[in-house]
Amino acid sequence: MLDRYGIVAIFALLAVIFPAIPLLLSLVIRPKKPNQSKKATYECGLEFEDFPEEAQNVWVQFRVQYYLFALIFVVFDIEVVYLYPWAVAYNTLGPFALVEMIVFLGILILALAYAWRNGLLEWT
Repeated sequence: MLDRYGIVAIFALLAVIFPAIPLLLSLVIRPKKPNQSKKATYECGLEFEDFPEEAQNVWVQFRVQYYLFALIFVVFDIEVVYLYPWAVAYNTLGPFALVEMIVFLGILILALAYAWRNGLLEWT
């Protein structure tokens, strides 16, 4: 029984060491040349410039549609994660699993219809 735990311990150790090696290696061999352009803030396709003193506390609004598109993409991407194993095991699950999947897809279709009806998918 201890040899089974030994194998698990070896794999756990490898799971920690394997990703740690490239991270540590990148810290050692990366170029270390900081300059002003690398320290500048850049987000959502907008470059910030040096603002005058009175405008430094101005809140810059970003379009919410970028985030809505990302969220809708994530929802339908996760849907595929649930659909694939269901499709693979469909023959062994029976008719109840088909009803469950129809309900799951129905909820997602209602969410898509809601987003479409409220104009969340229009890029204007």
